[in-house]
Amino acid sequence: MTHELLWTPSEERIKSSNVYRYMNMLKEKSLFEGTSFNDLWKWSVTNPQAFWSSIWDFGDIIGDKGERISNGAEKFWEHRYFPDAKLNFAENFLKRKDAAPAIIFWGEEKVRKIVSWRELYDSVAKIAAALKQAGVGKGDIVGGYAANMPETTIAALATISIGAIWASCSPDFGIPGALDRFGQVQPKIFFAVDGYFYKGKAFNNLEKIKSVVDQVTGIEKTIIIPYIRAGLPADNRTEVVTFKDFAGEGEAPELTFEKYPFDHPVYVLFTSGTTGVPKCIVHGGGGTLLQHKKEQLLHCDIKPDDRVFYFTTCSWMMWNWATSILSQNATLMQYEGLPLFPKPDVLFDMADACGMTFFGTSAKYLDTLLKSGVNPMRTSRLDKLRTVGSTGSPLCAEACEFVYAKIKKDVHLNSFSGGTDIVSSFVMGNPISPVYSGEMQGFGLGMNVKVYGPDQKEMPIGQQGELTCVTPFASQPIKFWNDEGNRRLVKSYFEKFENCWCHGDWIELTEHGGVFISGRADAVLNPSGVRIGTAEIYSQVQKVEEVLECCAVGQQWDNDERVILFVVLREGLTLDEDLKKKIKTVIRDNATPRHVPSKIIQVRGVPKTNNGKLVEIAVKNVIHGREVVNKDSIEDPSLLEEFKNIPELCEDEEKRTPPPVIGQSQSKAERVECLQRQVDEAAPAKEDDKGGIDKKETDKEGSYIGGA
Repeated sequence: MTHELLWTPSEERIKSSNVYRYMNMLKEKSLFEGTSFNDLWKWSVTNPQAFWSSIWDFGDIIGDKGERISNGAEKFWEHRYFPDAKLNFAENFLKRKDAAPAIIFWGEEKVRKIVSWRELYDSVAKIAAALKQAGVGKGDIVGGYAANMPETTIAALATISIGAIWASCSPDFGIPGALDRFGQVQPKIFFAVDGYFYKGKAFNNLEKIKSVVDQVTGIEKTIIIPYIRAGLPADNRTEVVTFKDFAGEGEAPELTFEKYPFDHPVYVLFTSGTTGVPKCIVHGGGGTLLQHKKEQLLHCDIKPDDRVFYFTTCSWMMWNWATSILSQNATLMQYEGLPLFPKPDVLFDMADACGMTFFGTSAKYLDTLLKSGVNPMRTSRLDKLRTVGSTGSPLCAEACEFVYAKIKKDVHLNSFSGGTDIVSSFVMGNPISPVYSGEMQGFGLGMNVKVYGPDQKEMPIGQQGELTCVTPFASQPIKFWNDEGNRRLVKSYFEKFENCWCHGDWIELTEHGGVFISGRADAVLNPSGVRIGTAEIYSQVQKVEEVLECCAVGQQWDNDERVILFVVLREGLTLDEDLKKKIKTVIRDNATPRHVPSKIIQVRGVPKTNNGKLVEIAVKNVIHGREVVNKDSIEDPSLLEEFKNIPELCEDEEKRTPPPVIGQSQSKAERVECLQRQVDEAAPAKEDDKGGIDKKETDKEGSYIGGA
């Protein structure tokens, strides 16, 4: 695979960067002697305690660091940084009280709003006081069925400031999806937006809010955030007030920031739940803050008064990440709605109008712009823009090249990959190294990532394996909600390899020291025993102009696996033999014959999560006749019907074999898990000792942040 050099930072850009200043700080303390970012990464993973301590100092974190940098635990999941530290997460976001913009909000073409730092501080103070008055205390859950807008950010920071925990999902989730999340954590106070705009149309959420509140019995009070001006839900089980009335009149009280332990919980994040009920992952304030300081200051080069945008929803960890922009004394820019409405380049209008310096979006969005013929370089100034961030799925070479050809020539394309599991990234870009097409620049500082093959052996450059982190890091999750003894947490990340984190991504190292992510390990194709990442196929199909989207899965067939490629074509086109041949030729010529699908089938759409990630496992389940659980996590569940009983996949039925359950190449733990899965799927779910449903969960959240 050829990786073209796309961008090299200038000497001026390098020397003005935060990471250059950080390296000089380390040199002044005689901690570091290198010159390149790769030198810095090697130092950071070789000296983890010195590294994380230096991030605390460089990030000007408000709090008491304590005497110990680490508790020294041998088991990865028991290891904790700064066990004696005390801090208040929200205090680090509210240092400023001036009239400059803290948040700039666009709600499609319907709403525009600017919140100053003074207004942000006062609003958080009022909501915090109201939460205390409502009986919310340390460790209580506050829920947000909310849009990506200032009131949601204010509610979250107010919650965290008083020691409570914030948990949210976006308002486009249906009732079952909301119940799967809030029903597990039982919030005491419930913030909910009255509706949302999508393609200019208003969607009223009041009936959904009423249904959720009626069924989540822990909710004691409902606060409605007015957005579409729908009013209040009728006959609600709890007291209902507006956001403004809850905050109250008069001057804001002064915030008092009680200091909490480093690992005190601040967020519950929910996995997508495409293979079962979503996991509820609890993240601590210290680790989240430290990790976001590192990523935003050093990897993204965010500076005070920068204007930073990341397109996200409140269901995605990128919302939590974006909120941390405030802790850098930079302006947070928010957009709620369809990012292509009322026109495909509306976000670039926002960039020009507001002086955006960092434009964060998804790989899918960039691919959509590429296919739509949009050329922001001609229609927008983008004079302040320094960085384009990519999230959500692997970013193909063509999309990388599109950024430099059609958006801006002198810009840092920063792709990352990590997930909800760590509320941050394992793989990230950096502003002082070259950018090559189709690959990410390297690993995050302090993240000791290895590419492991079978038997925990490190794979050489150019060979694929599992993304594995071999030493503890600051933002590893505290626990799963209601997971006694961390049993499920250990099973999810530490069962495959001994005492190291197995993330579930299929990756390889490049000759430039970069990283290529080819998909989720549980979605890897395996024809004739050759493992192929789905992104390897997608990156080639992207070159076929007739194809808008695609999804590749493996179908068990004749005691082997064959590759099935589903394609969504441009409007008015039909998949014929000539187009099938063209797709296969492009894949064969640019990858290998092994990558060529056995069948190519046209569908009207491919299913994605609400965060825009392909759900290949769901498609695979459907073509094998298996039920897809928790369909509410899928943006358009009706698309799954496209994949049922497809004649081309059912011909010669005797050759159609069930998915493998035990293979010689599997480890003992994998064989045991496969057997257990068979038992679980054959038997009805049963209630556990606590009255919950005992479902085997094998999903890991794969927010490819970069390369959801």
